[in-house]
Amino acid sequence: MSQPVLGILTLYLNDKKQLEERHIYSRMIIEGQKIGLDIFVFTPMDVNDSKRLIHALIYDPKSKTWSRKWRSFPDLIFDRCRIQRSKRFEQLKRFRARYRHMTFLNRPLRDKWTVHQTLHRKPKFRTYLPDTTLFSSFNNVTSTLKNHSSVYIKPINGTGGRGILRVDRLGKDSYLVQGRKQTRQIITAQKFNTSRLSSYLLSWRGSKNFLVQQGIQIKLPGGRVHDYRMLVQKNGSGKWEVTGCAGRVGPARSVTSNLHGGGHAVTMNTLLKQWTPNEEKRLEIRRTAERLSLDIAAYLEESYGALCELALDLAIDKTGRVYLLEVNPKPAREVFLRSGDTEAYRQAIIKPLEYAMWMYKQTATP
Repeated sequence: MSQPVLGILTLYLNDKKQLEERHIYSRMIIEGQKIGLDIFVFTPMDVNDSKRLIHALIYDPKSKTWSRKWRSFPDLIFDRCRIQRSKRFEQLKRFRARYRHMTFLNRPLRDKWTVHQTLHRKPKFRTYLPDTTLFSSFNNVTSTLKNHSSVYIKPINGTGGRGILRVDRLGKDSYLVQGRKQTRQIITAQKFNTSRLSSYLLSWRGSKNFLVQQGIQIKLPGGRVHDYRMLVQKNGSGKWEVTGCAGRVGPARSVTSNLHGGGHAVTMNTLLKQWTPNEEKRLEIRRTAERLSLDIAAYLEESYGALCELALDLAIDKTGRVYLLEVNPKPAREVFLRSGDTEAYRQAIIKPLEYAMWMYKQTATP
């Protein structure tokens, strides 16, 4: 059997052809060599459709340098493309449509609202979902705030904590608003009455699509918010398993915990100890969170097609109840490095490669 070839499909961040995760890709190429997997990196811009060739990015571990080389199409594609508002993303959509017959480790997931609706249809998941609705009018905000002391307003396709607001109900006609701009810059807390809040939020939304989601009480004693990032991946036998889970603590005055927004990472157990002193209760919470994450991954794959990894952002309230905040189909791995869980970080890099090898053997002609 010839050496299988995996193409990592990504997008340039800008017109200077910068890549966001080049250090991860070089590590994947090194690990791929160890198991007999030939890996290169490419974007839709690098594809010559007429010649059926790709001007691929190749990494040489010996010289630790990147270079370009014309390559044939790979046997498998690992799609790492995140949503952008750019011509590059339009090229990606055309590439996915034109080459959808190829073997992809993972297919695109839908937006946050569609994923929420999909999960809500399954009764076993409903207890883990915060009250969530589409932000179509100001009434969606006020009606949710009647049942909950706070709500989050988030873009249906946002990542990294960008463009998220939290609204806290202070009194009958008094609200506190804070959040992050699209640049991730923290918005200082401001008080509003109902009339001003309505115009502010409708202006914030503009013509874009946002969700209104129940706020979970996840402030630590020092006032910082926290949540958990659970990574589940397919292994070398084609089965879903938990790679790791890390806690994330937001910076002061932040309504989100994202690392890119200044948050820091700790191990799940370290953070849970601050929240739940009882060890038996902590074990029960962890088992629930892991089982939920694996069940959701299997169900979403059943609903949308091939997946090989998902990161689930989880909140745990003071009673120990687990909530699914959102699902990330193109997860970063840094959270494990920053929390000191180097084994989870290593596994996060090599599991998709082992899964690719398994998948190749399933599809290769004898």
